[in-house]
Order: sequence, then C-alpha cells, then structure tokens
Amino acid sequence: MKSKTKLTGRVIFKGDPGYEAARKNWDPHTDKFPKVFVFAQRTRDVANAIKWARENKVPIRPRSGRHSLEVNLSQVNGGIVIDVSNMKKIKLNKKCGTAVVETGNRVGRIANTLARQGFIAPFGDSPTVGIGGITLGGGIGPLQRSIGLISDNLLELEMVDAKGRVIRANKKCNSDLLWASRGGGGGNFGVYTKYKFKVHRAPAKATVYRITWPWHQFEAVLKAWQKWAPFVNNKLGSELSIGPKKGGNVSMEGLFLGSKTEALRLLKPVTSVGTPTSKIIRLLPYTEAVKFLLPPDPVLTQRYSNQFSSGFGRKPFPNQAIKSMRKFLENVEGEFAGFFFLNWGGAVSRKSPRSTAFYWRKAKFYVEWNSSWIKKSEAAKNIAIVRKTRRKLQPFIVGSYINVPDQGIKNSGKVYYGANYPRLRRIKAKYDPKNVFRNPQSITPARRATVK
Repeated sequence: MKSKTKLTGRVIFKGDPGYEAARKNWDPHTDKFPKVFVFAQRTRDVANAIKWARENKVPIRPRSGRHSLEVNLSQVNGGIVIDVSNMKKIKLNKKCGTAVVETGNRVGRIANTLARQGFIAPFGDSPTVGIGGITLGGGIGPLQRSIGLISDNLLELEMVDAKGRVIRANKKCNSDLLWASRGGGGGNFGVYTKYKFKVHRAPAKATVYRITWPWHQFEAVLKAWQKWAPFVNNKLGSELSIGPKKGGNVSMEGLFLGSKTEALRLLKPVTSVGTPTSKIIRLLPYTEAVKFLLPPDPVLTQRYSNQFSSGFGRKPFPNQAIKSMRKFLENVEGEFAGFFFLNWGGAVSRKSPRSTAFYWRKAKFYVEWNSSWIKKSEAAKNIAIVRKTRRKLQPFIVGSYINVPDQGIKNSGKVYYGANYPRLRRIKAKYDPKNVFRNPQSITPARRATVK
C-alpha cells in the first residue's frame, strides 16, 4: 500500500507473528480479520494511524480494553484497529483533586492505584474493562449513587479526530464534544487518548457485602430488592445477580461508604428475606474493599460467547415481567448467564437528562440479561432468547445502555440516547462529518438542512 503517512507504534499486519493474539477479544468467537493492528504508545501514533487509514481508504475501529460485548464493534474485516492499551500513564494531582489517565488503562488499575493514594475512582463490575470505552458510554457501577457516573467525573479530554488532529475539550473549549463524550458512546467522534477526572477522597474504611440465596427464592428477593434499593442511603451501591435455574443462585453484592453497624441496619429489608445460604458483610480498609469488588476477570481466556441486552426500570417489575424473567432463566444455561440489576438514584439522578449525553437519569434501577454458550452451533438460539425476552420486557423498561450493546435493536439511536440523540447527531456532523468513525450502531451525522 502506498501512503504518505507511516504507521508508528507497535504495528502488526495480517500474517505477522502476534496477529492471532492481537485479534483476541473478551468474546472468544471474534470472527473479524482486520488488515492491521496498531498498538499506540503515544498520541502521535494514533494520529498517524488515522491519517494512514484515510489515505488507504481503510475502515477504523478504536479499542481500549478488548471488552466489547458484541463481536464486531471493536474489529472490522480489512480495517485498522487502533488499540490504546499500551498507553497507561496515571497522574494524580492531590491538591486539585484530579487525575489524568491515558485511555489504555483498565478500570481496576486506576481504582487500585488511586485507592492506595487515598482517593476513590469509580468502577463497574469488572477490573479489566478499558477506561476509554466505559467512560464514553456513561460508566455505571456501585459507586454511582455517591459520586455519579464515571462520565460525570470527566472534566477534560484529548481526542484525535478524523483528520488526525489532536483536539482538547473541556468546559471552556469544544464544550459540545465534552458534553457528547459523557455518555455518547465510544467509536463515534474520534479516538480518545487522555482523560482528566475529578477524584474524591476515599474513606479510610468501607463496608462490603455479598449475600447469596437459593435460586428458587429469586422472586421474593427481587421484589424486596426493588422496593428497597432505589431509596436506600445514597452511599450504598447494590448489584443483584440472578443466575440460570440450572446451576445458578441469587446473589447481592456491593458496598456502603460507612460503618458495618449502619450497613447491617440498611441491608436488613433484603437480608431478612428468604433463607440466605451465605453472608459476608465486612468493614475493610478502602484499598481492600476495591479488591473485594473487583476480583480477577481474565479477558483473553474467556471461553464463553454472550448475548446481552439492557434497559432501565422506572418502577418495580410487576408479576408479568417476573414471569418472563423466570422463563428466560429456566431456558438459559452457562454459569455466566442470567439477570443483573444495579440500583439507581442519588448522584446519577441529581443531574438532568440533558446535562450530559447520558440520558437515562430518572430510572429506579438498571437491568441487563444475557445468555452464554461455548459451541458456535448454540449461538443462534441463545441470541434469539435474549431478544425475545427484550420484546417481552419492553413494556416495563425504557432505553438501553450503549456499553451493553444489542445489535438486535433497530433504530438504536433513540433507544441508547433518548431525547439527546438529535443533538448528538449535530455534534457528530461537526467533528466527524464524513462518518469516518462508524460501526453497526454508531451515531449518524445530522444532514445539514438544505435550502429549497
């Protein structure tokens, strides 16, 4: 290929040693074969990769943590994957209460590094998710009710645009891009290389908990959880997971930024339901609390493929919704399949739906469900059951979370971004008018109105 621009960084072409390792994603059944992977070491490498791709008319996919839940969003046949995972600097400014992190960092690395320095960095339910992607989609997790979504803490960013130019955005300059990057989803506007976050002082200790029940008690536990979780103290984050009937159980885990005595009192409305089979409620140094909630989650040895879908509940699921859940749970297999709920409210809901690109602020809880399988021949039926369940739950949920994408959703823009979608399309048209950064569910640029 003839090109004015040279690729820099660690460059692996199809056929080079290391190509298969570069192709591996969290989903083991990745079926795309990019022409080249560029593992950027610095921002300049990203800019060169974008320019090279434009000169050679090659599609681009940015990649941060390799955790994309859909197989073909972070890779593309014959394209270039710009992987920032080697860009891992973290710079904490204690005086200002800010941290500058490069987008190749994984969430666990940032959370653990800052915890050792006495600060809270928000995280989700896995340490290996890349900060690059989780931030752009909103960034939900057990700390959100105390300090907001990951993206709510984003103050400034550095991004390389479709022309290979380095752009900075904050409240004062390119503020529309900052707005869009707080929940507008990854892979839409450019390749992000650096974020500056507001960070919060960590308490010396926090209470973590994990409680499990037998599977057949899931309805009673869920009903109690839904009445309690959205309204409990904002310093308490709660995740409820319900596994498949075959081999699964019910577990609730999370943390309370406070004492064990108070945590026990706050958890009572749920812990007193059914007959828990195990109960861990521990006051730990904050550094240990982070480790408890982010156990190892290996990315590249994952054996299961998954199909996810998600939404936001405005009120507790009625019996009809629970019936659809039960049917799903009776039919799926695989230890990682099931339902997952996260409590909403607090700092998330204090922001208005239009204040950032992340729209779904007024819910009571977040819900996702997934099937998982090992054999390729099992894929179609597993994907179908997740999508059928979405149709059945549709009356009881709104929207969907862009970081848990479901390519079965048609006209997904409004589903992911609600009433913020038209504004996101205008910002897309400004920063990427030729739609260079695109994937099967990316934001389409607004067409400029033509004068007749």
